[in-house]
Amino acid sequence: MAFVPIYILILGITIVIDYFAGICIENAKGKQRKVFLIVSLIANISVLCIFKYFNFLNDNFSFLMHGFGLSNPIPYLSILLPIGLSFHTFQAMSYTIEVYRGNQKAEKHFGVYSLYVMFYPQLVAGPIERPQNLLHQFREKHNFEYFRIVEGLKLILWGFFKKLVVADRLALYVNAVYNNAEHHSGFSFFVATVFFAFQIYCDFSAYSDIAIGVAKVMGFHLMTNFNRPYFARNVAEFWKRWHISLSTWFKDYLYISLGGNKVSIPKWYFNLFLVFFISGLWHGANWTYIIWGALNGFYLIFANISSPAREKFNAFIGLNNIPVLSRCVQIIVTFMLICFAWIFFRANNVDDAFIIIKKISTLNGPLFIENPSKMIYCLVSIGLLFIIEYKREYYKGNVSFFNSKNWIIRNISYASLVIIILLFGVFDGGQFIYFQF
Repeated sequence: MAFVPIYILILGITIVIDYFAGICIENAKGKQRKVFLIVSLIANISVLCIFKYFNFLNDNFSFLMHGFGLSNPIPYLSILLPIGLSFHTFQAMSYTIEVYRGNQKAEKHFGVYSLYVMFYPQLVAGPIERPQNLLHQFREKHNFEYFRIVEGLKLILWGFFKKLVVADRLALYVNAVYNNAEHHSGFSFFVATVFFAFQIYCDFSAYSDIAIGVAKVMGFHLMTNFNRPYFARNVAEFWKRWHISLSTWFKDYLYISLGGNKVSIPKWYFNLFLVFFISGLWHGANWTYIIWGALNGFYLIFANISSPAREKFNAFIGLNNIPVLSRCVQIIVTFMLICFAWIFFRANNVDDAFIIIKKISTLNGPLFIENPSKMIYCLVSIGLLFIIEYKREYYKGNVSFFNSKNWIIRNISYASLVIIILLFGVFDGGQFIYFQF
């Protein structure tokens, strides 16, 4: 509404349709249940197609028509993409699907259902919740709990640190390099790609941390959305740790509906590829996102096909006899594969992506350093993040100075974090995805 007030009607209309669809699905019998579900899904997907994909599809249709020497008579739409449309649309669809499957009772209270779709902490950036986890919490009494509120505020603070101090600072270097594909060296693109891997992780996971923290302060529990994905030892594990609410959404509602792995091997591979292809399209209406998704699907298929050969190779060189080394190699290889895919995700277009890949393959040329102090800052912030994440991954605890039993050390640590956020985030001109200070 801050940008286009009338856009609130998009939420209003889909909420009304899905609210009545849920009740109708629960009361109907036989094929009528599926009819109401289809009506609900068509309504939600249509909104996505119009606002997010219409011009993309129209542009590709124009390209196809041009190949036959024809012009496209369909005009382009001058519309803005409503903030968070993909997130609350998927959350709404999960409700009607779960009611259809019999896993959730239809919500009769219109206000409670509306709150499920419009719950403000996770409305624009997730996590994408399921009705079984969230709806019942709106009917429960939430008392004041000091320790729960403190934990929520800590999570919010950590989210702001990752977003404003780490992600937005890394973005300055990444944008400077990636927005000038012709003018930078392969070494610069290699560094920028690694920076982007941490930028996008800190960006998206920070939004989830803030959302989960805000909800926790009010007494609500939201699902974990990121679980230190760069410590994954293979791509399959990475997707169990990255954007968990989205990956499980595709798994439960698309992958399993297609048959999952309970089908022939060729069909199984097709299911994997299709899910990641659509996942790429969900992230953005651009071929770069589609290639990124397809590439991740290819990783999983190739990993399954090559698994016996890789096991024999690891046994031959004795890698399995050194668990720590084996784990490090697997983590590094997985990280590099993910970084390669991130090139397509970040590149402005497909042509730029291939130029960047070609340059990185040579790793020649000087490293772009606009400001040495900023480069040092980026490296230090990544190092600090790695240390904190490493301890949480392998020691199952918080960073000691943030969790110290000494209240003086603990409070000084959090006060320092607040000051850092203000100095390097807010006052220095942060750049949120949705808003800019």
